[in-house]
Amino acid sequence: QVQLGESGGGSVQVGGSLRLSCAASGRTFSYYVMGWFRQAPGKEREFVATISRSGSSTSYADSVKGRFTISRDNAKSTVYLQMNNLKPEDTAVYYCAATGRSNNVRRDAGAYDYWGQGTQVTVSS
Repeated sequence: QVQLGESGGGSVQVGGSLRLSCAASGRTFSYYVMGWFRQAPGKEREFVATISRSGSSTSYADSVKGRFTISRDNAKSTVYLQMNNLKPEDTAVYYCAATGRSNNVRRDAGAYDYWGQGTQVTVSS
């Protein structure tokens, strides 16, 4: 089992940047494929990015490709989401998630067993 905790959210203006962090505790972090998801008010939770156990493979939603970068530091048991050129439509609660049931990156929320509490990101124009 693993416990996840996000940090780094906040309010920024259009075009700004934020870096989210998700610290894990519990079972060996490198065992898990990690993902970031987000949920805006009145909308369903949506996939943002995912990274493999080693960090060698990543996948992104089309809406964030080229602007967001997911990375991980297994020695620090932390996954990051660097968000650049933020837009108002990026406003949401961002969640990190972990799955030990897959060897490959996963874009579907149902594949993830563990979730953080979320961190709010607000982008204003």
